[in-house]
Amino acid sequence: MNPEEAHLAESILQHTRKDFPLLHQEQTVQAALDTIRREGIGEKIIYFYVVDSERRLAGVLPTRRLLTSPSDRRLSEIMVPRVVAIPSTATLLEACELFVMHKFFAFPVVDEDRRIVGMVDVSLFTGEVLDLAQGEPTDDVFEAIGFHVSQVRDASPFKAFRYRFPWLLATIGSGTVCALLAGAYEATLAQSLVLAFFLTMVLGLSESVSIQSMAVTIQALRGARPTMRWYVRAFKREVLTALMIGLGCGLLVALIVWAWRGDGIAAIAVGSSVVLSLFFASLMGLSVPSLLHTLKLDPKIAAGPITLAATDIITLLLYFTLGTVLLAKPAIAQTTGAL
Repeated sequence: MNPEEAHLAESILQHTRKDFPLLHQEQTVQAALDTIRREGIGEKIIYFYVVDSERRLAGVLPTRRLLTSPSDRRLSEIMVPRVVAIPSTATLLEACELFVMHKFFAFPVVDEDRRIVGMVDVSLFTGEVLDLAQGEPTDDVFEAIGFHVSQVRDASPFKAFRYRFPWLLATIGSGTVCALLAGAYEATLAQSLVLAFFLTMVLGLSESVSIQSMAVTIQALRGARPTMRWYVRAFKREVLTALMIGLGCGLLVALIVWAWRGDGIAAIAVGSSVVLSLFFASLMGLSVPSLLHTLKLDPKIAAGPITLAATDIITLLLYFTLGTVLLAKPAIAQTTGAL
């Protein structure tokens, strides 16, 4: 690792500033201004951060909004409640990527309980003098940071191959398992050709849903640490979303099967497998990136192959099992009766 890469691998906590005032959401504008005059604003202030009674990050207050609001307004009424924060476990490189992505001049740094432990501003990554009075970020600054990140991220073809190829073994492994599953359920497929007709659709739906969930999760992990409490909260939200997506897609696919084949049992089998497989696909899209992030692995590279591999195996197991239970057994029973 060269010195530049080693520097960007440092913890963000080594570069945070603490010379800024924290405002309380129940304060009025006048009380907030009194706090700022009393505590000062440090070397440079861009945004004011607002906390709740437990000193957890509650919102951000742009300077212009503070100065132009009536003095008796509470900060909770004028602050912006959705705040992008840098977790205290982040590296300098990860913080740099957030500046490029969101184009903010500063970010608060928070611990696992969303308590502010410091703040970093864009001057950490560039020596350019910024005219902060303009109020809007200049694209040139963030383009320069983005170019710097791309230089660090770039690697030789062999290094990129060595980094990316091992994760693709998960896809090769899952493909082998799926082929073995298809062979094990060969009799079911032979007796119920409708399962073969819709196999590609069911797999495609599951993979699409898992990728959607994974993308949302990776984005969320940029500003949060995947603690158990965070995961449980995200899991509850994802369960409801997964159920609605599964039921919606499952009902639509079942109607297509019934309209085309006129077979109610086949429609129930395919539709039910869609509901269950999409439900588990959503949960895989949440769980795999969270686990990889916890293990300090890069979810952007590893999560895709692993998530899709697990999703394909689970989908085929559910699809063939339901098909065997609902479609293959009656055929077997009829064959036995004829004998």
